[in-house]
Amino acid sequence: MSTNLKPFLARLALGETLSESDAEQAFGIIMSGEATPAQIAGLLMAMRVRRETVAELTGAVRAMRARMTRIEAPPDAIDVVGTGGDNAGSLNISTAVAFVVAGLGVPVAKHGNRALSSRTGAADVLATLGIDIDLPFDRMADVLREARLVFMFAPRHHAALRHAAGPRVELGTRTIFNLLGPLANPAAVKRQLTGVFDPSWSRAMIETLANLGTTDAWVVHGQGLDELTTAGPSSVVALKDGVIREFTVTPEEAGLPVSPVSAVKGGDSAENAAALEAMLQGAPGAYRDTVALNAAATLIVAGRAGDLREGVAMALGAIDSGAAHATLQALRKATAP
Repeated sequence: MSTNLKPFLARLALGETLSESDAEQAFGIIMSGEATPAQIAGLLMAMRVRRETVAELTGAVRAMRARMTRIEAPPDAIDVVGTGGDNAGSLNISTAVAFVVAGLGVPVAKHGNRALSSRTGAADVLATLGIDIDLPFDRMADVLREARLVFMFAPRHHAALRHAAGPRVELGTRTIFNLLGPLANPAAVKRQLTGVFDPSWSRAMIETLANLGTTDAWVVHGQGLDELTTAGPSSVVALKDGVIREFTVTPEEAGLPVSPVSAVKGGDSAENAAALEAMLQGAPGAYRDTVALNAAATLIVAGRAGDLREGVAMALGAIDSGAAHATLQALRKATAP
């Protein structure tokens, strides 16, 4: 096995694509610290300018998964995660969805990071809410059992990515790494709702998840957000039982009112944390509706709801009964020193 990126760079310079096994080897070299910054930057940009393939995504994720720090999770665990990169600065939607879904008994192994394209990422808002995002790895499975929810802070679980951090910052543009995070859940979940910053990537991401053994997933984009939105139609590419379907969903078909994207505009971590807890305690509005819509989709992926209307009713029930907020309190207690 080569430990040199040069042969791969030579092929990419000719406009060739990498096979899945070659991509896994190339990204293994990067993540093992055996490539120079110039080589890493060259490989990333060569792929970016002619668009990364499903085989390259699959191989890169395999390399990433092989080096991540894993945690144990039940077979029905699910993740709700977005790529980021939509530059919308919205309230924390997938994080709020995690509390709602876990409140309904679905175990959620939530993968996330600090703010990248928004002002407040999942890690930022959870820390502000009093959740320990730096739990010892050997406590995570217990926290998931106790609270039905655990947060896995991406940089801790994917320490091998540090070798590409410098070139990524210096390039200052989107690379394949922006797509890999949601595809490399450290609990190896088989079900997930994933938001994407650009709907043109939805099909490639769902095909990659299928290649990696995912059984049920929706990859979604709504009106510029890496979430389903109540602002209008959202695009969905869904995987179930090996079959991929593409369709759109609307807030009307879920029984929810239409509201503009600006209605879920967020702020700093303190503002977003306050809004999230208020919503879990029953505060009405577009944030609650948007969370209910995404929770409904998550419940469909989890096999707990048959359609969006049923899922929305379940999600709103979890909020109004106090079950969703009880999950937040349980997670605070479970992660306390």
